[in-house]
Amino acid sequence: MSTLTPSSDQRSENSSGADRRMWWGLAVLTLPVLLVSMDFSVLYLAIPAITDALAPSAAQQLWILDIYGFLIAGLLITMGNVGDRVGRRRILLAGAALFGIASVIAAFAPNAAILIAARALMGVGGATLMPSSLSLIANMFPDARDRAKAIGVWTAAFAGGSALGPVIGGVLLHHFWWGVVFLINVPVLAVLFIAGPRLVPEYRAPNTSRFDVVGVVLSMAGILPLVYAVKTMASEGVTGSVAAIGVFGVVMLAAFLAHQRRATAPLLDLALFRNPQFSAAVTVALVGMMALGGMSYLTGVYLQSVRGFDVLSAALAGLPMAIAVAAFSIGASRVVGAIGLRASFVGSVLLAAVGNLGLLALTTSSPLWVYLVFTSIAGIGYGIQFSLVSDVVVGSVPVERSGAASGISETSFELGTALGLALLGSLATLVFRESNGGWTFGDTLGETLHRALEMGDGGTGLADAARTAFVDGMHAASLAAVITLAVLAVVLTFVMRDRPADGVRHQDVHH
Repeated sequence: MSTLTPSSDQRSENSSGADRRMWWGLAVLTLPVLLVSMDFSVLYLAIPAITDALAPSAAQQLWILDIYGFLIAGLLITMGNVGDRVGRRRILLAGAALFGIASVIAAFAPNAAILIAARALMGVGGATLMPSSLSLIANMFPDARDRAKAIGVWTAAFAGGSALGPVIGGVLLHHFWWGVVFLINVPVLAVLFIAGPRLVPEYRAPNTSRFDVVGVVLSMAGILPLVYAVKTMASEGVTGSVAAIGVFGVVMLAAFLAHQRRATAPLLDLALFRNPQFSAAVTVALVGMMALGGMSYLTGVYLQSVRGFDVLSAALAGLPMAIAVAAFSIGASRVVGAIGLRASFVGSVLLAAVGNLGLLALTTSSPLWVYLVFTSIAGIGYGIQFSLVSDVVVGSVPVERSGAASGISETSFELGTALGLALLGSLATLVFRESNGGWTFGDTLGETLHRALEMGDGGTGLADAARTAFVDGMHAASLAAVITLAVLAVVLTFVMRDRPADGVRHQDVHH
């Protein structure tokens, strides 16, 4: 994305440094960031209630969770380019309107198909809410020190929203029906509509290039079929038609990358990845959010459907990790100052791996403190690494390329969450179905437990077998996350180089 130019009145304000109005503007900008990240995770505790109400299949259940994330990931950079042309504040408010309307539709969806469609619309709206934030911060805060503080606040809002989503959702679900997890978006968007035009300045690109329409089509034609194939294979087994769809997705992704190398105005600036620190940071965002998304979803089901906690208790059990993520997002710069950038990155990834490894100790009757301790350890790691990702991504490229870098970083965050639900969720489903011990399971744990309840006393064995099988699936997904995080930590040890934590850009990207 091209460098944005502020209006003349904003240039005069910024010339003397960030004023109070800019900091209030930052507070407004964190609202959509908080909302979009929270809407990824707010459904984790609501899924059992949605399953009871709408009876989705296993594939539909995963689509409800992550069609939102995949559309956001696929459209983030595109919507950033739209914002360059029509104005970032304008596209922000237009996306907020679509997001709000889709949230209301989702809240009152009568079946799984309509809920999936509403979540897809929320994804389109969410894609307009995210890409302007970091690049707007770069323009609103020209002073490096102010900009570093602003980025820390932005990261805390993103990471904190993802961690607090299940907690907020659980508290609301304790008192209301499942649709309330969507309706909470409405008052937040109302504040954005009222305060945004007054506090957030408008920015447009001074000159614009053509849309990479082909890139948009190829990226979506690659991501969605491939994920559909993974989900379907996990829930229904491998068939020739499903395998063909998966192969088609791989071919389209290869065509997308080939097109990006030739395009004059590519959707994805591959040249940025020649910078090792940039590539490493983006990979951390992708893998870290994948592990966090998968862990949050599976443990949410575990606490309610396996251990039998009510939704409020499950929400409160997630509070220590949420606090750890938010606190260490804000305090990450102190960690870097104490031990250096590379050690901070590697250490944070290893902490996340240890937290996921601890989930292997969870059983159908393990004490709750095991869950609390290891999710909190993981939360410390996630909080540090996500804050460092934003700082490194913005700081490892020239100022004029920070917009494109931010778009790629945000896409990695969103795509990582969606991949965690798709890949780790599908792996857990596959193991669940294969570990039936001779029993006939439904598509999901919730459906199987409902069937066992209808059987009366004769369903006790089925329910126990299903809970054990789900724990086996959660263990398999956790182990996969641990291995991935451990490999990433080894790679980071060799790739990352320490640099001063002052936000100074002294790395460049060579064409």
